[in-house]
Amino acid sequence: MSTTELPANPEFKANHAELMDGVYRWQRHIYDLTRKYYLLGRDRLIAGLDVPPGGTVLELGCGTGRNIILAARRYPDARFFGLDISAEMLETAGKAIARDGLADRVALARGDATDFNAHALFGQSNFDRVFVSYSLSMIPGWEKTVSAALASLAPGGSLHIVDFGQQEGLPGWFRTLLRGWLRKFHVTPRANLREVLESESARTGATHRFRTLYRGYAWLAVLGRQ
Repeated sequence: MSTTELPANPEFKANHAELMDGVYRWQRHIYDLTRKYYLLGRDRLIAGLDVPPGGTVLELGCGTGRNIILAARRYPDARFFGLDISAEMLETAGKAIARDGLADRVALARGDATDFNAHALFGQSNFDRVFVSYSLSMIPGWEKTVSAALASLAPGGSLHIVDFGQQEGLPGWFRTLLRGWLRKFHVTPRANLREVLESESARTGATHRFRTLYRGYAWLAVLGRQ
């Protein structure tokens, strides 16, 4: 597993890293057991990656490694790269990847998803697929993550995103309870996610598909580079 130090500035990057380490220092041990009940749509995202043979895949905000492990199993001819700002999460991910015997196909690095140098971290500048699963709702300046992800796509590549929607088809009481619960973990569903993705698609000439899942509980998007 490869690692790197976070850049010294801006200062919020280091502060956010410390916050995430604090949040997940203990939670990481039960994270996957608990999150499977409400991080909906992750497996649909993985199934839709459609990685080409010998392709390369980058996950931004890889956390415990749950998603990248499942994706690596599903696409055995591909190489995978995972980036996360939390050293605690990366420790858990590295151990899980080693247990699965995937260390030869999965590389991890510590860095900020809003501003990263993939070549310096992984020796790989572009990727056939980039995906972000329930991370944009935790990242300060998350819009920059979308821009950075699109910039790291190889020609013909695609960016896949799943995250909390606005629960627009669900009862108001449910939305209130969910938002209160998520705030405890510094999670904020991005109300303008669709607008940002449409804007970035127009700016870069990318194709854009957006789906609402489970009555707005989750949103799933795919942006394709021409």
